[in-house]
Amino acid sequence: MGTPPHTPRLDQVRTPADLRQMSDAALADLAEELRAELIDAVSVTGGHLGAGLGVVELTVALHAVFETPRDRLIWDVSHQSYPHKILTDRRDRIRTLRQRGGLSGFTRRDESPYDPFGAAHSSTSISAALGFAVARDLGAPDIGDCIAVIGDGALSAGMAFEALNNAGAMQTRLIVILNDNDMSIAPPAGALAQSLRTGGAAALFRELGFAYAGPVDGHDMAALLRALRDLRSGADGPVVLHVRTQKGKGFPPAESAADKWHGVPKFDVATGRKAAAVAKAQSYTQVFAETLSELAEGDPRICAVTAAMPDGTGIDRFAAQHAARAFDVGIAEQHAVTFAGGLAAAGLSPFCALYSTFLQRGYDQLVHDVALQGLPVRFAVDRAGLVGADGASHAGAFDLAYLCCLPGMVVMAPSDEAELAQMVATAAGHDAGPSAIRFPRGEGTGAALPSPPQPIPIGQGRVIQEGAEVAILSLGARLADVQSAADDAAQDGPRPTIADARFAKPLDRALVLRLAQTHRALITIEEGAAGGFGAQVAQCLAEADAFKDGLILRPMTLPDRFIDHGTPAQMYADAGLDASAIAAMIRTVRSL
Repeated sequence: MGTPPHTPRLDQVRTPADLRQMSDAALADLAEELRAELIDAVSVTGGHLGAGLGVVELTVALHAVFETPRDRLIWDVSHQSYPHKILTDRRDRIRTLRQRGGLSGFTRRDESPYDPFGAAHSSTSISAALGFAVARDLGAPDIGDCIAVIGDGALSAGMAFEALNNAGAMQTRLIVILNDNDMSIAPPAGALAQSLRTGGAAALFRELGFAYAGPVDGHDMAALLRALRDLRSGADGPVVLHVRTQKGKGFPPAESAADKWHGVPKFDVATGRKAAAVAKAQSYTQVFAETLSELAEGDPRICAVTAAMPDGTGIDRFAAQHAARAFDVGIAEQHAVTFAGGLAAAGLSPFCALYSTFLQRGYDQLVHDVALQGLPVRFAVDRAGLVGADGASHAGAFDLAYLCCLPGMVVMAPSDEAELAQMVATAAGHDAGPSAIRFPRGEGTGAALPSPPQPIPIGQGRVIQEGAEVAILSLGARLADVQSAADDAAQDGPRPTIADARFAKPLDRALVLRLAQTHRALITIEEGAAGGFGAQVAQCLAEADAFKDGLILRPMTLPDRFIDHGTPAQMYADAGLDASAIAAMIRTVRSL
């Protein structure tokens, strides 16, 4: 830990009301202190840094000009909300960011009255701000101005245009701040980004019914204050203020990095040296990307689609070898799914790589445009299960439930990275309909990868160890904890049987029924909410009348609540899905 930054002006600030007592020159000085405090705090906790560095001056100016929290300030995605948190009575907790029991890395309504609307997914801010504005116009008390701060990358999503279209027609007073930094997590894709660079933004917004002001230098405090004061006193309908900022501003290591230090581990402020992660094995994402790239060498039909997450999904690795077959469509998951459907309908073999929590946004397209037509789109569902510091908004809790209910869908979940490689090969060869492979964030178990990877027969599980009395049917990456739990439970009773289902759909019915017929109790394990894999097993057993002889079935799923951020181990313990909880369940059913 280095010496804390010298922040005499920031030390005078507890809430934004304190900013409104300062001169413009003092606010400019305060911004520099706020940037230093932000850098120091994130060096301790890790987290999203580049976006916050880019909006330091804008954050100070917004809180100085508007009367938050009466004026509702809504940050899109809220990767950039750390400076906002420091200024809104949370500075004393800022070094608990993204830790168990600490501040969220995103805005949350239950965390502060200065967070009027929670956000961790992109492109929601204009819709939410318009909702507040209309409520104000209908007489809702104590609502002043409604301000949405949205980035140029987030503006690429269809939802943002839906909101602009609606707001432009309604002509209610609404302020949209376009934070234009030519960067989201990756460089923004699409024609809109080009339009902003060439000066086409003014005409676009005016055609949609918005007044337009700017562009303004987002790091010039005097210019920002003038522009915001003009808006506050003069706007009588919807207006866009175009602000140009630099992601990573004021910290040279971030400014020079390709990703502008979007998300970082702990680091040394003086040198910019990041804490080195000690990886024991490749990550699941790396294995997916490298396997897909290898398969594409021999199959020119294979292509890959992602929605503004080439780094996070590994499609950047695929693109390095197969640039013409890699497509980043921007923050547009709905389009990504249907675009992949079009590729499949034309005879290609598309892999649509999206985080589980983001695939939710393309669900109608998955149902109507892909599953209903039986199109062989392969979904690489990254970040399945609990993900750690990003918390509930990014947890892949629901994909098993929302995928398994779709006719014709094949749903796979590997127990380790070797299984993942084989499942990528399985999906590549499956042309009969849509398929999905769900896999967790982070590193694998160190399993040796097959070379070349071989397909697995669709719907075929495997027995890991034979035992007695209790059988455990595990789906996905909880298998290592299942094995640990079985070793624990074997100290005071028979060793349980362990099977790896591999497929949530189609289910290996023969394996399920054999386990039911030869054991008193069956426990299912999944990293997902109720209604997914365990429900498929229960349906199978009920249809086979397997409960008539007293079979005990205990599905272990994520609980019926959202799990707050922490380490993955803390979150799985909270959810009752760690090795200790599984061992306790083995002992419980054994005693019945």
